[in-house]
Amino acid sequence: MKTAISAGPQDNGKRLDAFLHERLPEFSRSRLQSWIKEGRVLVNDASARASYLIRGAEKVSVNPAELPQLKAQAEDLPVKILYQDDDVVVVDKPAGTVVHAGAGHGSGTLVNALLHHFRSLSTINGDLRPGIVHRLDRETSGVLAVARTDRAHQSLARQFHDRQVEKIYLALVNGQIKTKRGRITAPIARDPVRRTRMTTKLASGRSALTEYEVLEEFKNASYLRVRIGTGRTHQIRVHFASIGHPIVGDRLYGAPPQGGLGRFFLHAHYLAFHSPSTGGRIAVESPLPPDLLHLLSTLRQNR
Repeated sequence: MKTAISAGPQDNGKRLDAFLHERLPEFSRSRLQSWIKEGRVLVNDASARASYLIRGAEKVSVNPAELPQLKAQAEDLPVKILYQDDDVVVVDKPAGTVVHAGAGHGSGTLVNALLHHFRSLSTINGDLRPGIVHRLDRETSGVLAVARTDRAHQSLARQFHDRQVEKIYLALVNGQIKTKRGRITAPIARDPVRRTRMTTKLASGRSALTEYEVLEEFKNASYLRVRIGTGRTHQIRVHFASIGHPIVGDRLYGAPPQGGLGRFFLHAHYLAFHSPSTGGRIAVESPLPPDLLHLLSTLRQNR
């Protein structure tokens, strides 16, 4: 429920986030700051930064986000398992499925489904994200590894950190890329204006490596095999948008509408890592799902 607060002379000079925390002590300061970033807090009907200094006569409105539950709950939902042993489960995540609970997504997540099927997952990431070592965006489909034990989680996390995990995606981007093989190394940071996006335009970004190979060309699109050496948020999406070739269907990063697809064309095709127990190599593939295959088929017919 939206809350309206009036600032008075006694509030002059206070930061907006501190002012809100005084008036709404039931919410943590970090949560209030996140709502400010998400545009859920308006000062005189306009968005403002957490550092905004109150003058003493403002009307402040707060539209709280739904609070996430404290613990993920098991749900009887289907899961497509590509590989499993006592350490690891590798699943084929469908597009549209959220990996774990967050704002607005307390149920129907991959974690909820995994808890039903496996009961016990690693605890290192807490009760809301059991087993989760890495993630895929909601509309990205494909291979995702989940740790069943804390020991396995530590091993997988170390492999991801040390860049020992091989990750290959299949993507369709807008336009024809001139260089048939290439590397994109632009650092990635959170967009300070549009907080749901990432950007390559800030000097403060984190290092990122994306390698690609053009598999097939169409009139207005290129079908790629993409290998990432890092795992930054939205990495593939923002990297290709930065060179003028956004992922087909990715409206957030400037792609034109793609009729009939209902998602963007990005699929985690291949994942390889070392077994936490034996050290042996485990490699798992996920084929393109029907919706992406259908779009490719249509493009091939209309060359």
